[in-house]
Amino acid sequence: MHPAKSISVSSLRQSTFIWGCFLVLLTCAAPVFAQNGGKAEPNKIEFKRGTTSTTINGVVHGDEEAEYTLAARQGQRLIIKLTSTPVKSACFDLKGPDGVNPGLEYDCNYEYSKPLPATGEYFLKVSRPTTGKGTARYKMTITVR
Repeated sequence: MHPAKSISVSSLRQSTFIWGCFLVLLTCAAPVFAQNGGKAEPNKIEFKRGTTSTTINGVVHGDEEAEYTLAARQGQRLIIKLTSTPVKSACFDLKGPDGVNPGLEYDCNYEYSKPLPATGEYFLKVSRPTTGKGTARYKMTITVR
């Protein structure tokens, strides 16, 4: 073997190894970047077998939002009660399937109890009423009858 060929093959192996390490690093780091820059999927609200309600505890910081989806049928009564610490430091917004208005009276809600106007996936968002610094710990009870 000529020394030039051996250096060339060695350099090629080294370059391949370096690129391989880079691709592995990039693949492993992608979920971390997505968490910080991308939008996460909403949490699906499901009820345990034989129950009609569930309670969710969570925290929102600053301008963060907690997002949930809930499948329900037209005519079912949806009851949502939200409490938070400090008092009224978190509120919710509810959107119906395909833009159907579920009849909320305010932009920032703490309670809701009405028959649903449509069948489908409802979108529920919990946030702080202000975008300033701060933290809200919340407890949300959702009932569907």
